Amino acid sequence: MNKLLIVIIALLFTFSCKTFQTEKLTTVEAIHHLLDKWHDDAATANYESYFNTISEDGYYIGTDSSEIWTKQEFQKYAKPHFDKKKTWNFKTIKRTIFFSKDHKTAWFNELLDTWMGTCRGSGVLELQNNQWKIKQYILSVTIPNDKMKKVIKMK
Repeated sequence: MNKLLIVIIALLFTFSCKTFQTEKLTTVEAIHHLLDKWHDDAATANYESYFNTISEDGYYIGTDSSEIWTKQEFQKYAKPHFDKKKTWNFKTIKRTIFFSKDHKTAWFNELLDTWMGTCRGSGVLELQNNQWKIKQYILSVTIPNDKMKKVIKMK
């Protein structure tokens, strides 16, 4: 009887660990999908879907030092570009995702292939009503270290 109890406990432990790993993997995949779709929504000028992904109190921080926009400010800036189908097309090269202990906040960094060359995106997502929303996104241009002095001089 003791052996049977040990086997049952071991099986329950194995299945509970596997379920946690599957849920975590599913969450990571969901965030990858959300961010890939968000970039695709920009490329295809899908205004509604693109901005529905950003939290109402979210921020977009662009490459220019003046580009620190609330969601509403970013919508106003971007609307004419989306209307003319003259948007941006960022393709993810590599992305890393991290989670808070309670799994309600995630942050990420990604390398992107863009019209500006390789850029870096980073951001914070928050789980709101069982949906991930972008709270902050920062786009930055990457500069190779050996080119930095030239860039500083140009600035």
